[in-house]
Amino acid sequence: MYDINFWSEHFSIHEPIDVRVPPQAIDSFADFLTLDSAKIEYVVHMADIGAIIERQRVLHNLHRSLSNTNDFAYNKYHTIEEIHAWIDQMVATYPELVTPLTIGKSYENRNIKGFKISSKKMATKIDGTKATTKKAVWWDGGIHAREWISPATIIYIGYALLSKYGQNPTITHLVDQFDYYILPVFNVDGYVYTWTEDRLWRKTRSKTSVPFCYGADPNRNWDYHWCERGASSDPCSDLFCGEKAFSEIEIAQVAKFIASQRDTIVNYINFHAYSQMWMSPWGYTTMRPAQFKLQDDGSIQAINALTAVHSTKYLHGTIAQTIYLSSGSTADWAYGIANITFSYGVELRDTGEYGFLLPEDQIIPTGEETFAGLLALLQYIEKYVYA
Repeated sequence: MYDINFWSEHFSIHEPIDVRVPPQAIDSFADFLTLDSAKIEYVVHMADIGAIIERQRVLHNLHRSLSNTNDFAYNKYHTIEEIHAWIDQMVATYPELVTPLTIGKSYENRNIKGFKISSKKMATKIDGTKATTKKAVWWDGGIHAREWISPATIIYIGYALLSKYGQNPTITHLVDQFDYYILPVFNVDGYVYTWTEDRLWRKTRSKTSVPFCYGADPNRNWDYHWCERGASSDPCSDLFCGEKAFSEIEIAQVAKFIASQRDTIVNYINFHAYSQMWMSPWGYTTMRPAQFKLQDDGSIQAINALTAVHSTKYLHGTIAQTIYLSSGSTADWAYGIANITFSYGVELRDTGEYGFLLPEDQIIPTGEETFAGLLALLQYIEKYVYA
């Protein structure tokens, strides 16, 4: 009736939800909320979303016209071309630490491009002896196209690891202890679409069985409890699980790569926005896995360090209990199939004031606090995997 779009995916009694209302429905929707039979309190956070999106576009074009092509701004959002060029720049700048990583091609034939950070030094066990196998982490952003803060945060973190290696003792130690597989933009086709057509697009861009309904939710397409609760079989839904598990070529290729490294990868993090939550499996059920305490203690270490930077508050717990049920998710597959114990889904800033349209002046603070959280988590994991 009102053609509203729910930004919130979890619905609880006495908890706020975020909705986007088209201009023509604002008055009638407000009237509905204030009916005696409803009496629902509401607050307008963004009166004109279109104006905010247009302002971001204009500012980006202005910055690009004024900046040097090699001058990458970490406090700005960037196109996929700029991000891929930045990866090439990191490879050229830090050749002793960085190697390019192309996982494969997307549905629309774009490179799924990331990079690996490795000092090529042997890791050291807690007792001081050399470890026989160096462990690795996998961090990705942009699996949901409209969540721009996640690629921006991943990029900030990657640069922090590289630029401070050899200068900061903690960072140097952790880069020597782990290899890092970093994929700034997972859903490359969807991300491009948010820059060219629809800033609030979420899914991939593959064709479906329903005309004019495109893509699947790449965080519901994994082959672990696929398309159960918290997913949709409707191709027009934002939660569409796909025609089958791993139907999305991007998901299938990333899963294949991770599976090939399953003996070394000990930490998987899928960065999202928004809600400020650090979550562990399971998503498909409210039951907790046997290793929940081990995982959740890692979440606690991370968010305590994160909060200490800018006082940003995060929730923690299982995905299903903290935010909502979501079957066929990345974190569940990484833990349930790839046996990656420290598997997480992280929802970055904010809690709804800007939602998916987080202003650029929050990129650096988000990166700073998230990086602090990751360092604390890695120190926690290190004690477990190198015991």
